[in-house]
Amino acid sequence: MALMELKDVKKTYKMPGGGTFLALKGINASFDKGELVAIVGESGSGKSTLMNAIGGLDSDFDGQIIYNGKNLADLSTAELVHYHKKDIGFIFQTFNLIPHLNLIDNVSIAMTLSDIGESTRKKRAEELLRNVGLGDHMYKKPDQLSGGQKQRVAIARALANDPDVIIADEPTGALDAETTDVILDMIRDIAKEGKLVLMVTHSDKVASHCSRVLRIDNGNLISDNQQLTLEHTVNEAASNYEIKNMSLTKAIKLAFQNMKAKLSRNLLVALGSSIGIMSVVLMLALGKGVTSYVSKTMKSYTNPNITEVHKQSGMQANATKQDPSQMQNMSQTDVAKQQQNNIAALLGESNANSFAKKDIAKLKAIKHVDTLNLGYSTLTMGTNTVTYDGKKANMMQLQTMSKSISKSSIVKGNAPKGNEIMLDRATADTLDKNLVGKTVQVTMKVGQKTITQDFKVSGLYEATNGGLGISSTLFFNYDALNDLYKQNDQELKPNVVYLYTKDKANTKKIKDKVKDLGFTGSMQEQMSEMFTKMLDIITWVLTAIAGVSLLVSAIMILVVLNISVVERTKEIGVLKALGARRKDIRRIFASEAFLIGTASGIIGVVATYLLGTAINTFTSQAFDVNVVAITPQFALTGIVISIVISMIAGILPANRASKLDPVEALRKD
Repeated sequence: MALMELKDVKKTYKMPGGGTFLALKGINASFDKGELVAIVGESGSGKSTLMNAIGGLDSDFDGQIIYNGKNLADLSTAELVHYHKKDIGFIFQTFNLIPHLNLIDNVSIAMTLSDIGESTRKKRAEELLRNVGLGDHMYKKPDQLSGGQKQRVAIARALANDPDVIIADEPTGALDAETTDVILDMIRDIAKEGKLVLMVTHSDKVASHCSRVLRIDNGNLISDNQQLTLEHTVNEAASNYEIKNMSLTKAIKLAFQNMKAKLSRNLLVALGSSIGIMSVVLMLALGKGVTSYVSKTMKSYTNPNITEVHKQSGMQANATKQDPSQMQNMSQTDVAKQQQNNIAALLGESNANSFAKKDIAKLKAIKHVDTLNLGYSTLTMGTNTVTYDGKKANMMQLQTMSKSISKSSIVKGNAPKGNEIMLDRATADTLDKNLVGKTVQVTMKVGQKTITQDFKVSGLYEATNGGLGISSTLFFNYDALNDLYKQNDQELKPNVVYLYTKDKANTKKIKDKVKDLGFTGSMQEQMSEMFTKMLDIITWVLTAIAGVSLLVSAIMILVVLNISVVERTKEIGVLKALGARRKDIRRIFASEAFLIGTASGIIGVVATYLLGTAINTFTSQAFDVNVVAITPQFALTGIVISIVISMIAGILPANRASKLDPVEALRKD
């Protein structure tokens, strides 16, 4: 039984303007192992079309090309891939070597596509290169070789997977006469080793070296002559290993080799793309840094083990309970009334913000709360005054002491006890630089009454870290203030509660529970939340603006990969002829996009770290604060975003490359 048989093979092309052209008109022939067959014909005779069909590059034909009992036209995609990898090898007129790979990698590329191990590939490639006389040139690139040497590499590549059939398309067309004879001797030796060699040529001189000559003219086989018999020899270089599909790991390695060939261009692309990543990460880091600074500053005013609790104002409660549209429908009279109630509560003239016993019980029952202290705080709007030695100071706020006021905030003296008060330092200095321990006269509003009474100044308060503490504040001990109210037949109702926990790790849980119960935190916390929300909005807006540059990066990567497809069209054709699947081609180009994305992400993150360090150095010296906080999460996010954008940009070029027709790709100049 013949190794390959052609039965009434016809090939029809559709013409661009309509109609058809019959390129092959019923070719019949059979071939056996060990034959060196010349297929001779002028340009346009149909010989190359026949070779493309026999080589499995074009399965759209009528008739049958039977190889080992199977019609090539009926082979599945997987079977056709195996046919390219194992059963057939190509030797091209223009060599079609991959320029950025050395000779070993060029010869072993078919084995790479077959997922053969590296050591086996290298050993086989070295053996074949020595057999064709290139043992001293294995690590050279194709552009360092002569035409004859390049064709020897192409012959070695065709033999890499030890195929049964070799198709040589004008293998001597680009060579001088002397080199032609050397190459023809090599091809003849291949046939002698038992392989079927089909050589396309238009030269009768080349055909004279073959054992059999088929002549084609105008799509017809006009003659089939046997002219000599080859003496067969034993093939000692045969390979025997399992042919598989190329793994993702090998696709990435191949992509990395491709990237190195255009290293300068790819680095510039990665650098350009990194600008967008740097902008996004920097905006996130700036937002994080500034937010952390604000939060840290606000927290510095209070004890981390203390949770300060307030009742919601009437307006806050309504905003929480009512639909926004209902709030908008409130009459002006209702709004004005609510505002008056809020002002009365702030001035201590209303009990709307006071805690009832049931409220205190709820707070005391919160898990992890070890101690509950009552407090009182109100704006006095200047109705309270402190007088000393003829000098008077208007007090804007009255507040009771609590553990939330850290010891470091009392810059002089001690916290007040009994018939004592504490003043803020700025107010005290307006009366006397050494006011601690001295007695002052205080005029203040107690409930509905205004009293005047002498108190000893126990200490001075000042907000830590140069914070924005409220000035003109009069501090009392809560129990002492409660007694003062009772002495004047008034009732002091607490409007602030302090929850203390021994473990500050529990503070957040307590604050969350407080909010769940419908209460609010301290003024500092509310301001901190407000600033944090504002900063978050600003951060995301700036990040979104910076993200526009990512679109530019994606377009740039898309353009570069498209250019790469155009530049490497013939290389893609060679890979397909050697058995590369569409998936393999997609993987190679997707891997290149992945590598560009990874490189740009890393460059962008490193650049952000350097720029952030420079910014922090300046702000630390100028304002004693670091405003850029780059976290590992931000760095990882930047790299991931870069990879995702690059992969998305690489989808179209990868698909385009995978869909290239191998016949058309190999014709590309």
